[in-house]
Amino acid sequence: MGKGGSISESVVKKIVLSYTYVAIWIFLSFTVIVYNKYILDKKMYNWPYPISLTMIHMSFCASLAFLLIRVFKVVEPVSMSREVYLSSVVPIGALYSLSLWLSNSAYIYLSVSFIQMLKALMPVAVYSIGVMFNKETFKSDTMTNMVSISLGVAIAAYGEARFDTWGVILQLGAVAFEATRLVMIQILLTSKGISLNPITSLYYVAPCCLVFLSVPWIFVEYPVLKETSSFHFDFVIFGTNSLCAFALNLAVFLLVGKTSALTMNVAGIVKDWLLIAFSWSVIKDTVTPINLFGYGLAFLGVAYYNHSKLQALKAKESQKKTTQADEEAGRLLEDTEGDGMGKRNDQQ
Repeated sequence: MGKGGSISESVVKKIVLSYTYVAIWIFLSFTVIVYNKYILDKKMYNWPYPISLTMIHMSFCASLAFLLIRVFKVVEPVSMSREVYLSSVVPIGALYSLSLWLSNSAYIYLSVSFIQMLKALMPVAVYSIGVMFNKETFKSDTMTNMVSISLGVAIAAYGEARFDTWGVILQLGAVAFEATRLVMIQILLTSKGISLNPITSLYYVAPCCLVFLSVPWIFVEYPVLKETSSFHFDFVIFGTNSLCAFALNLAVFLLVGKTSALTMNVAGIVKDWLLIAFSWSVIKDTVTPINLFGYGLAFLGVAYYNHSKLQALKAKESQKKTTQADEEAGRLLEDTEGDGMGKRNDQQ
């Protein structure tokens, strides 16, 4: 009874911790999105400089990552040659900078709710690019599911009250670059046995992002900021905003490390619905019935995709356990036969 009680207690503790990690990630992701919208939107804080904001985030995160790795030695740096850095990390850094730049830019033109609806296309982009690079197997039923997600997002876009073509182009570009980055991580890093947690990832990738972002910044935003002589850097706003961005990276590591990437995907769906509700009720963005119908259709497609992924993962784990059991049985049989041969030799 005592043993059974201790087992159930440990299970409850594990469940509570999992929900805690999910709640922390949802809260921080929610906060960063709303905070970025507040800073960039012309009707709110009115600082519409997405490249500059992204560079502030990267500078802050790179500095903190450097302190944690090199000064306080909280995390060990990953052993990486110059060739691997240039051939793997730099391209990923370039894609990441483009993804962040475009996604932050979209907040100037689109509502928070509509951006979350467009983000439902992420599985479609990841799967399609994965098929192109032979990292995913083409399956007609999966592609049908991808088409249903796309159709749902198209309906949501059709029903959008504040539709802005340029904003949609920016967000779709951000989704495409982010999906490519995720596939490239598999191809360029995971295949070489290199695994980066958020701190080491920021340590290596953030400086690349700063370099890539500095090029468009010099030509696009620097001249405008130079003319805006009345601007003073608000350390409270940008400091807390950057701290939230860094904390979100840690929360991603905590959530995926302690649960799974699939849990993060499911939590992401919950976060999207919460953001849509918040955008409608607090920010007073217009959310139409057609919006909700379209996103609901896309949501069902994403949920089915996650369910299929979970079933595939379970089947893979089951097959792995069966293989291990067969190998152990084979070794046991060999040991038994070896002992029998040894005894017969002793008798002779």
